[in-house]
Amino acid sequence: MKKLILASALSICSFGAFAEVAVIVNPGNASALDADTIKKIYLGKAKSFDNGNKVNPATQNGTAIADEFNSKVVGKSSSQLNAYWSKLVFTGKGTPPEKFDTDQAVIDFVAANADSIGYIDSSKATDKVKVVATF
Repeated sequence: MKKLILASALSICSFGAFAEVAVIVNPGNASALDADTIKKIYLGKAKSFDNGNKVNPATQNGTAIADEFNSKVVGKSSSQLNAYWSKLVFTGKGTPPEKFDTDQAVIDFVAANADSIGYIDSSKATDKVKVVATF
C-alpha cells in the first residue's frame, strides 16, 4: 500500500514539474521562428530576425522555466549554457541574453522592445506579447 501511495504521489509531482514553455515576441514582430532559429538565437549564432532586425533575447535567471527551455530548445542544461556563454564572453565573441527573474519581467521587457524575444510559462502569456512557439 505504501508503494502505491508513493508511486501515485511521484506521478502527480512529475506532471506538475514540467510546464509548457512559450516563446514570445513583441506583437509587432512578424518574423517566422522555428525551433532551430530560436536555438541559434539563444546560442548567439543568429543575431537578427528573418526580417533583418537585430534580435534582443531575454532569458530567465535560475527558474524552472529556464531549465525546461534550456533542455527542450537549446539542448543544454542551465550550467552547460552558463559555461558556454562564459567562454563566449571571455573570448569577446558574444554577449549573453539579458536575464530576468520572473515571467512577468520577461513579458514587460518583450512588450516594451520591438526587437526582443523571450520565453515564459505558457500559462502566463498575455495579450501584451505574441506567442510564436510552445515546447
